[in-house]
Amino acid sequence: MSFNVAIDGPAGAGKSTVAKAVAKKWNLIYVDTGAMYRAMALFMMREGVNLQDEEAIAGKCREAHITIRYENGTQVVFLNEENVNALIRTEEVSHAASLVSVIPDVRRAMVELQKKLAADSDCIMDGRDIGTCVLPGAQLKIYLTASSTVRAGRRYEELTARGVSCDLNQIQADIEERDYRDMHREISPLRQAEDAILVDTSEMTQEEVISAVSRLCGKAGALQIR
Repeated sequence: MSFNVAIDGPAGAGKSTVAKAVAKKWNLIYVDTGAMYRAMALFMMREGVNLQDEEAIAGKCREAHITIRYENGTQVVFLNEENVNALIRTEEVSHAASLVSVIPDVRRAMVELQKKLAADSDCIMDGRDIGTCVLPGAQLKIYLTASSTVRAGRRYEELTARGVSCDLNQIQADIEERDYRDMHREISPLRQAEDAILVDTSEMTQEEVISAVSRLCGKAGALQIR
């Protein structure tokens, strides 16, 4: 039986950063589910599909073949056999992903792939509905969050460090809009699983969060697979 860790939480909570670090410590495979939805969003954008047209997205998503491979321990996302890792981290793709991810046909396809990855390997997976939908039987479930003000500030620092011009107030507004969409969507809304451990990182450093989640992994049984 594989050992699975599910980390859910809103946009900008630091899920992927924490998950990657903890995966490395405990020799787990890190599965970035958001990258899968971003790849689907990139496909729709390239195809010129109206992102407000659910029927068009549902019909077109069958043409997108998304696969995950691991190269030197790093997840690589392929869209129709093209490595798109470097193309799916823009704000435009991120916004499109939040629209595409609510489409039932898209979610079904992605969840099926995510479940298969978890069944075949010891992994840590982050997203919006991992503990509630994708891996309800995970040995450890964590709900990672922070205030929208803190999350916006972190995102602002990340973007400016890369030389990207951005507006802090707009970033916070976008995050709060994303939160609302994620929490109120009809299919697999963002919510804390009943048996998930809440970790509010608003007043924690990145190192403190990684350490806290790592300890929880050890208590949950990660020691047995090292």
